[in-house]
Amino acid sequence: MLHHISFAVTDLARSIAFYDAVMAPLGFRRVWSHDSGAGYGIEDDNESFAIKQRELVQISPSGFHLAFAAPTQDAVVAFHAAALAQGGSDKGAPGLRPDYGDAYFAAFVLDPDGYWIEAVINGR
Repeated sequence: MLHHISFAVTDLARSIAFYDAVMAPLGFRRVWSHDSGAGYGIEDDNESFAIKQRELVQISPSGFHLAFAAPTQDAVVAFHAAALAQGGSDKGAPGLRPDYGDAYFAAFVLDPDGYWIEAVINGR
């Protein structure tokens, strides 16, 4: 349904370092960048997720979060570890989430600007 989404960030270099690290375990990479933003996806110049430099960032409404698909449970674990190593905050360690389904394995973090993001694999 969605084509792409972008987040406004206050420190582009910090956010690029963060998203380069957390996207890699999920199989995504930076597919473009310039002085005002960067995009992540699989194919060059074809992002699904982007970050854009802004002077003032208004954090998303309570309850909003973005979930990235992970290829394996190990990728979810690596996503979480990378996020914490790059200045993210823990919002839920990697593990099964039985409230969402028997095979829903996810981790939740806040990025450096306070956006709530998740990595998930729904299946074993």
